[in-house]
This record gives sequence, C-alpha cells and structure tokens, in this order.
Amino acid sequence: MKKVLTANRLTDGIAVWLDANGRWSERIETALVARHDDAVSGLEQAGKSAFNRNVIVDVALVDVEETESGIHPLRLRERIRAAGPTIRTDLGKQAEFRPATAA
Repeated sequence: MKKVLTANRLTDGIAVWLDANGRWSERIETALVARHDDAVSGLEQAGKSAFNRNVIVDVALVDVEETESGIHPLRLRERIRAAGPTIRTDLGKQAEFRPATAA
C-alpha cells in the first residue's frame, strides 16, 4: 500500500503533507509517496521528529493511490483535508481550480 505523511501545521492548523525535500507542503500533489516498508518507516520518523520540534500536530500516515491525475487519498476524510471545506466550494484549495463562469 502506498502512503503519504500528513499533519496539521501547528502555527495555523492548515493540513500539510511531507514532501521529498523534507518540507511540509499545503499541496498533496507534492507529497513524498512511500512505496515500501523502509520508506514508510522513514516517514514515521520524520513525523515524530517534526512533532517533537513543535512544527506539526495530528500526524498520520495516509493510504493513497497514484493515478495519471495525481495522488488521491483512499479515505474520504483525507480527500476532504486535501481539497478544503465541503460546504463552501468557493473557499479552500478546490476554489483555486474552478473554471471561471461566463458573465
């Protein structure tokens, strides 16, 4: 099973994902995908370290699938965290990708 590491940034609570450079990104598209047990262990250690340094909270490994269109969490909760709020689609990350409507 492929996994990514997610958490919430301590300073503002925004959902973030660990990228290949060891930085916390607001975009799941940039997340480092662990494809084997050693890589998953590495993600776990990185999460513990960042938690202990008070960088992030609510650290979790998330099962994902990779498709031509990108990285997609398998659980609904994580899909919502990746996209933003569900009741105001004019806000959050999903609003950035909405096509403009004709006036």
